[in-house]
Amino acid sequence: MNPEFAVELLKTMIYQALAIAAPILITAMIIGLCISLFQAVTTINEQTLTFVPKALAVIGILLLLLPWIVRSLIEFTTSVIQKMPQMVQ
Repeated sequence: MNPEFAVELLKTMIYQALAIAAPILITAMIIGLCISLFQAVTTINEQTLTFVPKALAVIGILLLLLPWIVRSLIEFTTSVIQKMPQMVQ
């Protein structure tokens, strides 16, 4: 395996990981920001108030995006398996 091929494979893998994790992390960040603003305005400092909406939003976005995530991972895995003969050379 030449260095260019290894770098390209690693770059594709990192991009794939970011593409899959980004919607989930952005959803949790936006919900957390909204809850923090609500707590700052109302001076309610309850820890469960931040956790429950974030957990529900992350579960919801996972259920919504699960078909896309699985399809994306299958396509990536298939492309890596197809490139295995090039890795041996």
